[in-house]
Amino acid sequence: MQASMFNVRVPLDKVDQSDGVFLMNTFTDAQLIVSRDVAALLDRLGSGAIAVTAEEGEALATLSEHGFIVDDRESERRNIEQFFREVREGTDQLRVTVLTTLQCNFACDYCFQGDHGDYNKFAAKMTMETAARVAEWTEERLDGLKPESFVLTLFGGEPLLNLPVAYYLAERLWRASQDRGVRMMLNVITNGLLLTPEVVDRLAPCGLNAVKVTLDGDRDTHNRMRPLRGGQGTFDKIIENVRRVAGKCRISIGGNFDETSVESYPALLDFLREQEFADKLARVAFKPIIREPKPQQPKGLIPLTVVGTQGKPLNGTCMTSAGGGTSICDSCNFLDEKMTFLREETKQRGFSTVDGVHMGPCEIHRQHAHTIGPDGALYACPGFTGDAQQQTGHIDGRREARLETAATRFEAIAAWKNCDDCAFIPVCAGGCSVAAHTELGDMNRPNCHKSSFEAGVVSLARDAATRELATIN
Repeated sequence: MQASMFNVRVPLDKVDQSDGVFLMNTFTDAQLIVSRDVAALLDRLGSGAIAVTAEEGEALATLSEHGFIVDDRESERRNIEQFFREVREGTDQLRVTVLTTLQCNFACDYCFQGDHGDYNKFAAKMTMETAARVAEWTEERLDGLKPESFVLTLFGGEPLLNLPVAYYLAERLWRASQDRGVRMMLNVITNGLLLTPEVVDRLAPCGLNAVKVTLDGDRDTHNRMRPLRGGQGTFDKIIENVRRVAGKCRISIGGNFDETSVESYPALLDFLREQEFADKLARVAFKPIIREPKPQQPKGLIPLTVVGTQGKPLNGTCMTSAGGGTSICDSCNFLDEKMTFLREETKQRGFSTVDGVHMGPCEIHRQHAHTIGPDGALYACPGFTGDAQQQTGHIDGRREARLETAATRFEAIAAWKNCDDCAFIPVCAGGCSVAAHTELGDMNRPNCHKSSFEAGVVSLARDAATRELATIN
């Protein structure tokens, strides 16, 4: 009998004036506030047979029930192996992310590296013929997998630049899901410029779950970071669009920051808090920008080698979406304390945000999560879209050695096996594979941001202590 390697703790005198200890087990997700005596009792385990009082025996039974105490380390390692196997092979949900187009009406310099003039002319755009094949391919997976739920995410590029395909896929796959008794959820990741009540009204009957809109800082900062191709600002139009649809669907706000923009986010949060739609925002969360490395990289920005070809990061895949959502991608490439800073600023203003701990495992670890490019190419993760070397298949079922090699490589991803006994393995899985591939040249090497997770646990401890105090009072 010994303490679990997935235990983490925060003495509550670090976050308030109480004398207890916050315990969390990242494998079972159990969270307890205990006395220092109980924490000390946990530390005594593993040192041989120990004599315990009846009261201590009850405490040990409770700790064991919640996974804080395990039989031995080997059984725990077998359990984590089984956990990742179940994550990969789980059949309860089918997830399909479709890039309707790689075209974009914005000129974010961190996405296109200055290639703003002709990108709409040459970037790929899904045809209706390909969309029909995507729908057929998805229906085949629904029939074979028989999942409880199906999540369809539309992104790009700017997905709303190809509304005919967006509407077609949403409506056809909604009918397919209804016919099979599968619950469908539709998500849209958009820059917000083309987000209108008419678009939302058309998609709402198709299980519209949420729309994510990107704001890169306060008004002036956003307009500098995310202008139109003609240089015009976009902030005011996006805000007006959010205002018009906020009562019609769940809206999440995302944002991409770098060393020049991160300090503007509190002003953005203050602005959002003042809007009449503030209480309708489902989530607000920000992530660092992935940039091409430069000779003199600013301090605090970890460089990434560009993924893709022709000098375009991700070959046109929108970096707003790559690494978006609940994944450790959201804390790679910038100082972890900046993520903590923005998370706390967001919470202080009453917005729901990521907690900094429950960040994974992400879709790359799930066999039945797929990303489909505009040409029908298949990828294991949106972050690899556009990189032909990382293509794992095609919706037409073609068999090519390079595709099978890539698919095998992704099926074997297990960077966490190189993380020793790190307590955050269940919620991190070794970090972002895209970041590991680009930064380290090996997607199976851990991309570690342990300090960010530790800060997240401190935040959870603070919240738990606050709730306990409120209960006592």
